[in-house]
Amino acid sequence: MWLTRVSINNPVFAAMVMLALLVVGLLATQRMQVEEFPDIDFPFVVVTTAYTGASPEVIESDITRKIEDQVNTIAGVKEVTSISRQGLSQVIVQFDLNISSDVAAQNVRDKLAMVTPTFRADVQDPVIAQYNPADSPVVSVTFRSNSMSLRDLSTYLDNTVSKQLQTVSGVGRVDILGNRERQVRIVINPTQLNAYNVSVNQVINALRSENVELPVGTLEQANQEMVVQINGLVQSPNQFNQIIVAQNRGSNGLASPVYLSQVAQVIDGQADAKSASLQDGELAVAMDIIKTSDANVIDVVDNTKARLAEISQTLPAGVTMTVVADSSRSIRGSLTNVVRTLIEGAILAVFIVWLFLGSWRSTIITGLTLPISLLGTLAAIWTFGFSINMMTLLALALCIGLLIDDAIVVRENIVRHVAMGKHHRQAALDGTQEIGLAVLATTLVIVAVFLPVAFMGGIIGRFFYQFGVTVSTAVLLSMFVSFTLDPMLSSIWPDPEAKYQHERLDQRVNLLRHPIAWLLNSFQRLLDKTTHLYTKVLDWSLRYRFVTMLIAIGSLVAAFFAVSLVGKEFVPQADMNEIKVKFETPVNASLDYTTEKTAQVNAVLQQFNEVTSTYATVNALAYSGNNRVQINVNLMPKADRSKDLNTLTREMRSQLQRIGGIQVTSVSSASAAVTGGLKPIMISIKGDDLDQLQRLSNEFMQRLSTVDGLVDLESTLTEPKSMVAVHIDRVAANDVGLSIGQIGQALRPLLSGDDATTFKDELGNNIDVTVRLGEQQRQSIAQLQSLYLSSSKVDQAGRPILVPLSQVASFSESLGAPQINRRDLFREVVVQANTDGRPAGDIGDDITKIQAQMKLPPGYSFDVQGSNKDMAESIGYATTALILAIIFIYMLLGSQFNSFLYPVAIMASLPLSLIGVFFALFIFGSTLNIFSIIGIIMLMGLVCKNAILLIDFIKDALAEGKSRYDAIMLAGQTRLRPILMTTAAMVMGMIPLALGIGEGAEQQAPMAHAIIGGVITSTLLTLIVVPVIYTYLDDMKQRMFGLLKK
Repeated sequence: MWLTRVSINNPVFAAMVMLALLVVGLLATQRMQVEEFPDIDFPFVVVTTAYTGASPEVIESDITRKIEDQVNTIAGVKEVTSISRQGLSQVIVQFDLNISSDVAAQNVRDKLAMVTPTFRADVQDPVIAQYNPADSPVVSVTFRSNSMSLRDLSTYLDNTVSKQLQTVSGVGRVDILGNRERQVRIVINPTQLNAYNVSVNQVINALRSENVELPVGTLEQANQEMVVQINGLVQSPNQFNQIIVAQNRGSNGLASPVYLSQVAQVIDGQADAKSASLQDGELAVAMDIIKTSDANVIDVVDNTKARLAEISQTLPAGVTMTVVADSSRSIRGSLTNVVRTLIEGAILAVFIVWLFLGSWRSTIITGLTLPISLLGTLAAIWTFGFSINMMTLLALALCIGLLIDDAIVVRENIVRHVAMGKHHRQAALDGTQEIGLAVLATTLVIVAVFLPVAFMGGIIGRFFYQFGVTVSTAVLLSMFVSFTLDPMLSSIWPDPEAKYQHERLDQRVNLLRHPIAWLLNSFQRLLDKTTHLYTKVLDWSLRYRFVTMLIAIGSLVAAFFAVSLVGKEFVPQADMNEIKVKFETPVNASLDYTTEKTAQVNAVLQQFNEVTSTYATVNALAYSGNNRVQINVNLMPKADRSKDLNTLTREMRSQLQRIGGIQVTSVSSASAAVTGGLKPIMISIKGDDLDQLQRLSNEFMQRLSTVDGLVDLESTLTEPKSMVAVHIDRVAANDVGLSIGQIGQALRPLLSGDDATTFKDELGNNIDVTVRLGEQQRQSIAQLQSLYLSSSKVDQAGRPILVPLSQVASFSESLGAPQINRRDLFREVVVQANTDGRPAGDIGDDITKIQAQMKLPPGYSFDVQGSNKDMAESIGYATTALILAIIFIYMLLGSQFNSFLYPVAIMASLPLSLIGVFFALFIFGSTLNIFSIIGIIMLMGLVCKNAILLIDFIKDALAEGKSRYDAIMLAGQTRLRPILMTTAAMVMGMIPLALGIGEGAEQQAPMAHAIIGGVITSTLLTLIVVPVIYTYLDDMKQRMFGLLKK
């Protein structure tokens, strides 16, 4: 081959090329970005709209549906989901992957500009953000103080720390939990309002118009200009008392002012608590930092921590800051683990080479391929714009055996030619030339397998794109190194051990004096005995071809039966030393009650020796509601624990279910990678009527409770919440001069509160001024009935007539849904659950049967969501990739060997690997998941490798005039050693990955299990079955030629 000749004739040039690959590779490792998974932009746009005090039904009809109808018309929208809960609408728009987040957000803004003017005046402007609401915070930090009050600490954090964190690159949102900011509260006295004939709207309007700073123009004098402005801002909370809210005319006709202090009490206090956070059971103010959908987790965490370090220098005395959650920790642990398995695999693979070749020179020559190919691959993918992430590192870890394969085959053939007595330079040329075609074919086959993987569709295709390209680049580079560096070093660095290897085997070596030589000699003798045994087995197989084929077909049938032994799931659960606990208190529970229960749950969790710390949030963004709690439980490192993750989750679930007043909704691994942190089992029931959806979901959940392995079963349509319906008598209201709008405008500020204006404190911070009834005056329907409203009609003195609410309205208590979920413009209820002891795919099969048994009314339907939906999509894409890979392999081999039949003989080994795959997955306790499926696709290339080496040698031997039998026997004897060597190197390279040691290693282990099982069985069967199939095909070819001649 010309590459080989150039490198042998120009050894310094070849060495410089290799050095260049090393240098650029090392440079790339310093410059490449590090992240958990490839930088995939998931285009989510979230529209959040607040309408204080509104019920879920009102939120749905007045806000959510209007927004949905508008955004659903945008091109590229994949799915529109929404949640309408008390006072808040959240619409989540998911776009196709080919649309960028920025374009998606702008399109949503344009559509919202058309619908926002139709909202009521009390509805706040929608907030548009680019993040996935299911995302967990990338960093959570808590603040405590022994010198500042909760109010002062909250105000400081909101006005200073939060604003600094929001400017960090990649931060999408900063949520403050457990805070109680300073608030000036105008507590209305209804009795005094009635006495002075003042309406609450008059109070609000007065506050807004009297607490202002207005520019009125300029004065010009002697070429100077002075700005004139009215400075009417209130300087202290007490000054609000002096604001005149109305004018009352007495019986004498004189007007007298009504001051705010006469109808309300001004309190410089704090806002009502809307959320809570607890660090190790102690109350604290927390900040959850959520990244934008296109940001790099590690970069955001590093930038946030750098900013927090700056903030910590300026914190007031007595304030302590603690980072309680850091999602980059598990990412870094996983990446470190993959790097470690990569290095361990490389060492084991090189050890195998040393054992087989029995020479340290050969080991160095072959082993040099690894660092050069690895660093060269990093240099190449750096130029492609890839990052160091789980998929690229996993590709390199899996490639360890592949990268050294070509070098093994080339070096072994050169050594064989040296043993024939050739000069080492000639042996390097002849050995590489002889094996070159086979090595080229095997490399191109691997590329043909992985390029379809790189271009799979959907989200899974985006994840594995860098994986496929990295593997393809790595094997092409390893082939280049094998054709240049290996023969060049072999030509200038003679190996006397290779020349006299067989003579050395005849000598007896003392174990105690020369243990290494004894080990090598013993292994070489074992190889010789194996070769002798294989020769006999191959001879028997060629004589009893039919029996051999029956055995092969039988193993294939057994493989399909073995499929039923293996469970199915999308992604295996990873142990990241963290558990996430979720629970709910009764739907009408107050925040204080839920906080008490959280402390109780925390005390139970702290009793586990494996728990190091906890961080709990009530009413957080991703799990909102005053009765909803999420706790992050940090555990000891996996190596230091006596219990695995599954055991701990079962024990925790069992302990927590004994606590009264709570319902445990989830106890599971906190790993959110790939699955997005959602439950693996998610079934949506779509329809229109909430009562019907409630009935169907209750029946469905009752049936699901009998499914084995299903835990933490819950529904998004929880128990109904108490509501008070106010029915206005339109006639009576009209008679007294009231409209429904007037009644609503009067009641809303009294019950929900209204931020009438702001007050600027001494530090320049804007403090909300809120008008509302006192807490003691808004507790019962009777108090509501006794409220007086100002009519548009006036009495003889010109004062508005006061009308009691009970005169124009009736009241009734009812039950309503605490939240309404919608998907693609239809209402839905989502039934979701975790799994325990059984894979999600197997449980999904049982659920499908239950769905078939349930007869839904017209207009109602089931829709599978979650990981089972992802699994179904991924299997479809992977199957397409596999079929394409097989077609490409056939086309490549046909072109390479210039034959239609040779590729058939080679590809006959493909199905022979399946028996080992499924039995290996069963023995290791793994499942058929996206990682093991990629392992199976990878096997298609690996398995062909061995068959190519055999068929290529048979073809050359026949060309030299040998008989078919002799050619096959000689091919078997000659190629057995390199085939066993490459198989052993591949298996050894996979062992560290297969053991699943380290953080998150459980997810990638099934890939190694599939490859190890498939490679071992396919090697054993290929060495015997492929030659037999070749003879059948050759016979068929001869008969066809015979018929054509006749």
